[in-house]
Amino acid sequence: MLEMAPRLDLPLEDSCESLELFQTSSTDLSACAGSDHDGITRSTCAVLSELGADPIRLLREAGCDRWGGGDGGSMSNAALGRLLQLGASRTRCGHLGLLVGQRITLATLGANNVLIRNAETLGDALHVLETRPWAWTYGSAVRLCVEADVALLHYYPYAPGATAVGLQSEGALASLVNIVRALCGASWAPTEILLPRAPPDQIDPYWHFFRAPVRFDQEWAVIAFPSRLLARPIAGQDREAHRTAGADPWLLGAAAPLELADQVRRLLRAEFIQSPWSGQAVARHLALHRRTLSRRLRAEGTSFRAVASQMRFETAKQLLADTNMTLAQISACLGFSEAAAFTHAFRRWAGTTPSIWRQASRPPEGLPDPMLSLPVRRPGHPGGTDHLGGLRRVPLTTDRT
Repeated sequence: MLEMAPRLDLPLEDSCESLELFQTSSTDLSACAGSDHDGITRSTCAVLSELGADPIRLLREAGCDRWGGGDGGSMSNAALGRLLQLGASRTRCGHLGLLVGQRITLATLGANNVLIRNAETLGDALHVLETRPWAWTYGSAVRLCVEADVALLHYYPYAPGATAVGLQSEGALASLVNIVRALCGASWAPTEILLPRAPPDQIDPYWHFFRAPVRFDQEWAVIAFPSRLLARPIAGQDREAHRTAGADPWLLGAAAPLELADQVRRLLRAEFIQSPWSGQAVARHLALHRRTLSRRLRAEGTSFRAVASQMRFETAKQLLADTNMTLAQISACLGFSEAAAFTHAFRRWAGTTPSIWRQASRPPEGLPDPMLSLPVRRPGHPGGTDHLGGLRRVPLTTDRT
């Protein structure tokens, strides 16, 4: 069993860790990853069509009709989430995100394909996914952590307004597994999968695709596998092709940074994987004086405290809407000392309690639930649920290479 690093019992302003920040602008995402991200839209429409739905109509209903013609640029997390959630509801397919993610492979990643296929090791290849925009990372990010002998590949959204994060997360993890299998062999399987969503009625598809235990109702979207695999050489790598692709300005993008508020938001969201950051730590990481950080955020119409509170609020809404985690579990995930403190903060953010908000976010009784699928369930199946209440402990199973 893997013991995750404990959270510091400190308020958000009192801890410090380190994280490599990648400086990608929204322009970069549109120019470099647009075709990759649009591949998700196309894949979603293809899956919806196969399930008997009208994808163009659903695009329009989800407010995404401008992407229906294929010339609307990259779709935001919020827009993609609305499409996935509406599609899951109309088709009664609770694993719609999984079906979409299975269609995103290394071969469909465009220019990043060259960098990944010709990386020296698997760890280097995954670093490309951490540092360069690709299919699922428009407003989201990937981070690789190593805890003792276990590697944890995280996917997390950081942009405000993200919806159907559970469906998006399972799609992103499916795509990541496809990529690793392209590099390590089709027989590769992770040790375990964690998903930040409630279990759908039909869980067999998860087991059949991932070929590993899947834990639902988790704080994070995570792929766990032995860390020694990171040193595995990529067969057939071409170092010259890798160097050439790495120097390609089209791949590098315009090198303009995200707005400072987005950089802070991304740092805070990522570091909640292990422990929260302080404003001083964020400023130091960005090579800014703390007062300069405050002044620049104020120029963007916000503050460090406001960004931190918004990140906590967005995470709380996602866990309340997508999972069955208890209020105590969610409170601990967000770094609150007790559930009552979380309830008080949430009431200040939303004007209502977490319980009432959660109830309102669920479909009324008698209407299709976006997270429900056709009723096929095997309680004793290896892919069944085992609620861990957040990414504190990750029980590992058979060691796969």
